[in-house]
Amino acid sequence: MQQSLHDDSAAVKRARRFSVAPMMDWTDRHCRFLHRLLTREALLFTEMVTSAAIVHGDAPRHLRFDPVEQPVALQLGGSDPAELAAATRLAHAAGYAEINLNVGCPSDRVQSGRFGACLMAEPELVAECVRAMRDATYRPVTVKCRIGIDDQDTEQSLDRFADAMVGAGADALYVHARKAWLQGLSPKENRTIPPLDYDRVHRLRARLAPLPVMLNGGLETLEAAEAEMARVDGVMLGRTAYHQPMLLAEVDHRFFGATEAPVTLEAVMQAMALYADREAEQGTRLNNIARHMLGLANGRPGARQFRQILSVDACRPGADSSVMFRALDAVTRLAEAS
Repeated sequence: MQQSLHDDSAAVKRARRFSVAPMMDWTDRHCRFLHRLLTREALLFTEMVTSAAIVHGDAPRHLRFDPVEQPVALQLGGSDPAELAAATRLAHAAGYAEINLNVGCPSDRVQSGRFGACLMAEPELVAECVRAMRDATYRPVTVKCRIGIDDQDTEQSLDRFADAMVGAGADALYVHARKAWLQGLSPKENRTIPPLDYDRVHRLRARLAPLPVMLNGGLETLEAAEAEMARVDGVMLGRTAYHQPMLLAEVDHRFFGATEAPVTLEAVMQAMALYADREAEQGTRLNNIARHMLGLANGRPGARQFRQILSVDACRPGADSSVMFRALDAVTRLAEAS
């Protein structure tokens, strides 16, 4: 048992070298199945789920995932230590490899529920939450945050926050290298307008070592992500990985030393068609799966037609996995013609 726990912990720590960020409405279980086809090694994250939804709602639905997604982390949102502990116990029982607390999301919806980035102003409360979660599982409990909010000093305030997380027993920090401006900027603007400060994350990592610190924010290529690996313990990509999913096929080689050839678009489409057939038997509509696949052919001849077939035909009544093969055919025909 002890050896198994050690092996699981080591596997998650290794997987953090590259992770795909939790993204609301995007990183659902269908998206994660696709991403796992592309990378065997990276750590995948769920969408954020509130602790209240798990504890007081349909926990089996919120916690559902396919074992092939592992290693996969559940991201929780909340600020009630007892409720977060209860949600963590359920997540532990469900088999998640890591449980992460969201202290980075700047959306109005999140602020009104008193979780997300607004909690960076209350490090003592967040520490209490982390301790409660830590006591509810032996699996890693981690925190995702910003470098600060509003007019906070990003040196003193971030150090104070990080020290509180370390004291509470957090196993790792994922840091988005931007402030969140909770007043005056929309969630979309908060992803691009506040300036990136990678150096601040580098200093934090050096100060907290050996606690793992992962960098998030503004990483738009694998080359940019690789360049950061000398100064952080891992990198986290979000929208770039979602909109350009085939770049994930290079992750295992670049970040984990894999020697196998990257998976091909053809193999991915075939596997997703089989997955769609299985899901159809459970009542899942094709468009709920296909919407995550629109960027798979980006950069190839026929990519526009590929996207059109998947986005339009997958929504038609009775649509089945043949739609995926038609989309693939639009790309392969042009490739053969050229």
